[in-house]
Amino acid sequence: MGKGGGEGTVVTPAAEFPALGPEELGSLRRIGDRWRVARPDRPGPAGELPVDPTLGQYRRRPAPSRFGRLAPIEMFQVGEPDELVATEPANLPGSRLGRGLARLRRGALGPPLSSAAVLYERMRKLVALPVLSSDLLSSVAYGPEAMLTVLVLAGSTTLGLSLPLAGVLVVLMITVGVSYRQTIPAYPHGAGSYIVAGDNLGAGAGLAAAAGLMVDYVLTVSVSVAAGVHAVTSALPGLTGLTVPLGVLMIAVLLAGNLRGVRTAGNLFVLPTYAFVVALLAVLGVGFLRAAGRGFAALPPPDVPVAEGLGLLLVLRAFSSGAVSMTGIEAVSNAVPAFRPPEWRNARTVLSWMVAMLVCLFAGIVVLIHLNGLVPRPGQTLLSQLARSSFPTGPWYALVQAATALILLLAANTAFNDFPRLLFFMARAGHAPRRFLHMGDRLEFGNGLVALSVTAALVFLAFGGHTEALIPLYAVGVFLAFTLSQAGMVVHWRRRRGAGWRRRLAVNALGATMSGLVLLTAAVAKFAEGAWVVLVAVPLLVLLFHRVQRHYRRLNQALALRPPGTPPASPGLPLPAEGQEVPQQIRHLVVVPVARLNRASLRALAYAASLGQPTLAVHLAPNEEEADRFRGQWEAWGDHLRLETIVSPYRAVIGPLARYLEALHASRADLVLTVIVPEVVLRHPWHRPLHSQVERRLRRALRELAGVVVTSVPVHLPG
Repeated sequence: MGKGGGEGTVVTPAAEFPALGPEELGSLRRIGDRWRVARPDRPGPAGELPVDPTLGQYRRRPAPSRFGRLAPIEMFQVGEPDELVATEPANLPGSRLGRGLARLRRGALGPPLSSAAVLYERMRKLVALPVLSSDLLSSVAYGPEAMLTVLVLAGSTTLGLSLPLAGVLVVLMITVGVSYRQTIPAYPHGAGSYIVAGDNLGAGAGLAAAAGLMVDYVLTVSVSVAAGVHAVTSALPGLTGLTVPLGVLMIAVLLAGNLRGVRTAGNLFVLPTYAFVVALLAVLGVGFLRAAGRGFAALPPPDVPVAEGLGLLLVLRAFSSGAVSMTGIEAVSNAVPAFRPPEWRNARTVLSWMVAMLVCLFAGIVVLIHLNGLVPRPGQTLLSQLARSSFPTGPWYALVQAATALILLLAANTAFNDFPRLLFFMARAGHAPRRFLHMGDRLEFGNGLVALSVTAALVFLAFGGHTEALIPLYAVGVFLAFTLSQAGMVVHWRRRRGAGWRRRLAVNALGATMSGLVLLTAAVAKFAEGAWVVLVAVPLLVLLFHRVQRHYRRLNQALALRPPGTPPASPGLPLPAEGQEVPQQIRHLVVVPVARLNRASLRALAYAASLGQPTLAVHLAPNEEEADRFRGQWEAWGDHLRLETIVSPYRAVIGPLARYLEALHASRADLVLTVIVPEVVLRHPWHRPLHSQVERRLRRALRELAGVVVTSVPVHLPG
């Protein structure tokens, strides 16, 4: 995590290849000096090569492919000196099935994009608004209902509390929105809670915020899809039995859409969001006109039996349930790099639009529900009842329901935009697997998208697609990230100061306080309803992140460039084979396992001998008779190389050979054992069951041995 505004966190395809630091560059120069001493006969950097590495003389000439067909070598052009640039995205796989799958993938996701297109795969404001606000705006379809579902437990007379609770929530929305407006210019390269909290409160706070966000994003997909399917089944009750298959199918559609890239996905999801906003404004407009006709007198709600006494705990539960209407308010600050320049200014403008729309829609829905005397009831959402009361006849009700279902189903797209970026920043710091740094064919973070889809689908299946069962888990992770992010900004302003820092600090402090109160309320009030799952999951995720970073820290220490001669630790001991970095440190022994003398093994032996290094052949025999028979064949061949025969009376091959090589290496730790394995390459995968695959098993076993290099000499079968 970069200090001071997230320097060095720009999202580019080159993030997978971090630069060397000054100390490692110095070590690299010293190692290079040792190379020059070791190879005085090679004055140039490349020396003489038997081919032209620029491929200039072969351009436009056909070359044999893997199995003898002719294919032109035309996919490279000369760039800088000693540099080729691929003009095609990738070679098609060799098999017909592979080529067919590659064409299918390209047809579904579009042609690959060049790395240079990363600047053009960004969103303008009118596209970013629906893409990043779909989660936030769609939450008004179930947030007010979640609040009223809790209040109605104390009877219909308590529903009037929805108005003051909604007023407090509106204040919270504005406070948190203004707080994030300040965060965006302070962290213009991505103001996610992970980076903000980590920079200002420490790595532990950053990881806790990341864990909360990850839970939030997974639940965003699950809850949004569940709510969308519920909206569909409210209008079409006959589909109720297909709730789970419909939800899983929708997650798959969202994954496919986002794998097409940020800009394409944005264009796909623009219309549904704007249609939902227009539909809600129409419902509110007509509803308030009808209410004005009766002097804004509230209709009495139907009598609902009391299931639970009214108390502070119930009110707090209702408040925390209504607070899920704010989920997604942090989406813009997480996705600042996805905007067109100037990124931070465009992001802040979009956030202001989002918060204003959220406040208007949320407050309007709560007030109109109160005026119409509506109560939650099974089988039909409150928004569906509201649309029915505004449009009792005509096609408008169906259009409102269709727009609501579509926005709820597509609201998960916000998580699809932000979850992979969160994993990108975490992978940059070593807290997540490095594969999440990789940009796919369409400059999308495909690994992160797949991880989100699979996890969200599992959660959706586990809860049977029921929105009510998922919402209690929702608020804890969301407001944990809110609280840590705003608290981090308080520390940020205290450190940076500058003009107006006290005012900014006060705004973020207020946001942190209010978010913290909601977090505490949700954790206590909804603990028994499922919030305990999040309270357990967050520490476990933080522990996992620490373990991942510890692994990468050890890996970096092992692979970091050091001055030559740093190992061994004690003078006079030979340098271990694992620490050899210059040619004069390497002592070779080439070992060729030979099962029988045939074309494959003779080719491997010839290749080994051509290297000009000491070479040893090893044969494993099940008994003495077979060992004697093989030695006779070896002498008939000419006994050109040293042969060592191992009798394995228990007929095991892999274990004895691996132990023998381990013993060889232990006797001379400075030796590099190069094991050359003959391998028959099968043309069709269905031929593999016809062979024992001993070569593959042997390679897998030998890779575990330190100081052992495994290579194979392939022999291709004819068609």
